[in-house]
Amino acid sequence: MGDRRTVDVTQLLTRLYSDEGRQDPYPCYAALHRLGPVSPVPARAEHRSVAAVAVGYDLVSQVLRDPRWYKQAPPGWREHEVLRTLQTSMMFVNPPEHTRMRAVFARTFTPRRLGALEPAVHRVVDGLLDRMADAGDAGLDFVAEFAYPLPALVMAEFIGIPAGELDFYRQRVERIDEFLDVAGTTPQRLAAANTAAAELRDFYAELIAHRHRRPGADLVSALVEAVDSGDVELTADELVSNLIVLFNAAFVTTVYMFSNGLPLLLAHPEVAAALPGDDALTRGAVEEILRLEAPVHFLARAAPHDTEVGGVPVGQDRNVLLILAAANRDPARFPDPDRFDPRRSGPPSLAFGAGPHFCLGAAVSRLEGRLALPRLLARFPGLAVAEAPTYSGSLFLRGVDKLTVHPRGGPA
Repeated sequence: MGDRRTVDVTQLLTRLYSDEGRQDPYPCYAALHRLGPVSPVPARAEHRSVAAVAVGYDLVSQVLRDPRWYKQAPPGWREHEVLRTLQTSMMFVNPPEHTRMRAVFARTFTPRRLGALEPAVHRVVDGLLDRMADAGDAGLDFVAEFAYPLPALVMAEFIGIPAGELDFYRQRVERIDEFLDVAGTTPQRLAAANTAAAELRDFYAELIAHRHRRPGADLVSALVEAVDSGDVELTADELVSNLIVLFNAAFVTTVYMFSNGLPLLLAHPEVAAALPGDDALTRGAVEEILRLEAPVHFLARAAPHDTEVGGVPVGQDRNVLLILAAANRDPARFPDPDRFDPRRSGPPSLAFGAGPHFCLGAAVSRLEGRLALPRLLARFPGLAVAEAPTYSGSLFLRGVDKLTVHPRGGPA
């Protein structure tokens, strides 16, 4: 049985990394579930540091919540600007550095600051809906016209990035995302990501200098004030790294929450029609979108010592591949796991991770989903998808990059 299982895992991972698997990974995840909550991965060059792949909800959650399991830095990371940026941010470091950095940002992600974002979300949403209405009955790209600009404009206002700089910013964020994918570590993508990271560092250094001279009500101003006061332990270099990674994480995941979620909602017209005016249903729909179509599909954690995960041996410093998107469809925890059910009870999804590294921007993403989706569907009750969605082709950050819709249900 053990030999057969490793053969199956090898075949499934190969299929998962193929073009077909990237477009629709869920059959692979279901097949991995049939092998068990965790499976050993045979030692091979392409996954030499990975000892096991976990898809069971309870196991994935357990490893994520255990602070002893750590994030492994890639070899030679100090030699590359993009890796140096990532490895000096709270998302990629381990305690105690992670704890120190996160405490600084947690001080600024207050309920009061989040509540103050609500008017900004409403204002941005209504402006984008007006622009969609001006398009008439013509087909338009929902990602370009709504799913991308909404979180981009909200996060820009929250952080303090001038709106006119967003196109510059997006291009560099995309180069880093392409590098982060499982197939992204090509010399060309590494070089492009290094350049992008260097340009973003210069961008933030200039923005921080400007906020020193003219502080505002944004996150950068609050962080600059905290660092200058000496009350927090964060170097100027770490401040820049964390701002780059924070915007990227909170922004891209929200884009995909909208672009992955709209086809799900429109495939269930009774839910879409009931969403405006029903806050409980809206919250449930947002959670179910995140469960079924998690933007981040996998993470990895390395073993602090020789151990076992679900009976599978994992040697010290070997990694377990944690497939969040598969754990979110674990039939042992989510009955009929492929069904969209916004009134579903059960455990929270792992879309934003769990434990010490739980996504700091999760509350912002959920807020935007809860406020924007009912407004969108109330304004365009006949909204219809016109063409099959175009997916990113990435397995790390998987989402719809293009979605042609008719706001009023199609041409007259």
